Amino acid sequence: MTKEMGDVGAAWGLGVFEVDVDGQDTNMTQTQLSRVVGQAHQLRQVSWCMTVVVVSDDPAFLASFAEWSLKGRLLVWSTRLLVVTRLPREDLGALLVSHWTFSMNNAMALHIDTSAQLQRYGMLTHLPYSPNGASVMQVAKWTPSRGVQYLSHTTLFPEKYRNFYGATINVTALPYAPYWMTTPEGSHSGIDFNLLATLSDALNFNYSVLPSADWGEVTDQVEARTSFIATIVYVILPSRLEQYDYTVTFDYSPLSFAMAKPVLTPSWLSFYYPLSGLVWIAVLASTVVVCTTLVTITSTNIWRGRHGVLDGELVVLEVVGSLLGQGLYGRLSTSQSNQILVGTWLFFGVVMGTAYRGSLVASLTLPRLPTRPETIEELVKAVERATIGSYGISYKNFFSASESDMFRALGELMYVGVYVTDGLTDALTMKRAHLGGEQYLELIIAQHFQRLKEGSPLYVGRESIVPATSAWPVPHDAPYKPILDSRILAITEAGLYEQWRKEMLDAAAQESRMKQREELRKQQQHGLDVESESNSYTNRSLVITHVQGPLLLLLVGLFFGGIAFMIERCLL
Repeated sequence: MTKEMGDVGAAWGLGVFEVDVDGQDTNMTQTQLSRVVGQAHQLRQVSWCMTVVVVSDDPAFLASFAEWSLKGRLLVWSTRLLVVTRLPREDLGALLVSHWTFSMNNAMALHIDTSAQLQRYGMLTHLPYSPNGASVMQVAKWTPSRGVQYLSHTTLFPEKYRNFYGATINVTALPYAPYWMTTPEGSHSGIDFNLLATLSDALNFNYSVLPSADWGEVTDQVEARTSFIATIVYVILPSRLEQYDYTVTFDYSPLSFAMAKPVLTPSWLSFYYPLSGLVWIAVLASTVVVCTTLVTITSTNIWRGRHGVLDGELVVLEVVGSLLGQGLYGRLSTSQSNQILVGTWLFFGVVMGTAYRGSLVASLTLPRLPTRPETIEELVKAVERATIGSYGISYKNFFSASESDMFRALGELMYVGVYVTDGLTDALTMKRAHLGGEQYLELIIAQHFQRLKEGSPLYVGRESIVPATSAWPVPHDAPYKPILDSRILAITEAGLYEQWRKEMLDAAAQESRMKQREELRKQQQHGLDVESESNSYTNRSLVITHVQGPLLLLLVGLFFGGIAFMIERCLL
């Protein structure tokens, strides 16, 4: 039976709970204990500082309490736990060592010694890190005659994580440049590795990187408390907070996308682009009006020229030829009205021809590239699939459950478990994009997809998909989180983290440039013409892509001219 003094809790900030284990089966005890821990958790949430006192002589009950306090997230470091028991000293020591709740949290045990004739109490705590290693220490004792006597310099409820005394702690991480990089020899480098190394010096601990098969296993080991911390930045998402906590946020890691840069595709409209559609219509209308007027003037016998009455076809050729920069043949009428009209038309032709030729040269040598997706809406419309690494399952679930139509559409397009270089390679050949951290994508593109003369064929979108902060995952209510947060804040506020980032990116860019120069030197030694192999549209020479329109127009003219010639031959 569970008894709760709820009224007392409301009045004095005190809650008393009792779990009756006499005559109860194990399942009933577990059910009652889970309900009591849940109620105590609610009381802790409304309390500024709370001390939990557990009174029991049953080791099975205390073990169950330790298990359910973790599941129910009852204790944080600011919560003090006091276990009052008459268990034998050896059993109590084994209990304190074997359970995270008693060994790692801010917990002590008040041991009532029933073997002695005099009433005597001992205050014991488990120190996971001390000069002598992990040990159960009796901090103080109390007797009616002498009161409290401290047996060491350690205070009641001591700080356990200010100094790890050279102990080795387990961490997890996977290669994720520029945050964490691993050489074939097994050494590590990167921004987050530097942060871990600095923390190890500040808190005096060594670290062991546990092997992880994928990103899910990195955090699974943290969730299971096998790993104390995942020393790699993870974006803070609501779905992830259900599995583990985070240290204090210290980095900005927006989720972005990378795609292939759009290239200039062959188009027969290359000669059309220098002028807008409305200008072409105006030029065509002006040509028709001038041709009609001149045909009318020259067809009148009064205004016949020295060549007689001109045919309309010859007038049209004169007008169109002058518009294209060809000289007049002097066959038009010499009337004053005709000269004024022709002079105005020549001025119009010079202006429009110069403007067209200048724009044509510019559009051919510096062609207008197709627009490229820069926002989430444009990304969803442009790609057939968006790939991401194995860690992207959290993003996919987050997008799929979002209220935003764009996020849900992106979640449907996402394909999880694709390595970054494979995803970027697919983006070059298919209508795909690869998702990842903005700085990570930029670094991988610079390292693996930078070309000698034409730069990178990939780009990172201007708009971030998730402009979120990031931190290191730690277990729920990890007791060492406050000390880690204070040290991480001191390091980041000193500017060290940003300095490491700058150094890593500069080193990666320099290494990429050195590789490119070495490759260029090798090609030159083999007599390869590097310039001729370039496909870049920054090259000023025209290719078939630029002049396809005029060539097609010529072919169309030759085709219809040939048909007209054949018809004329048949009619003769």
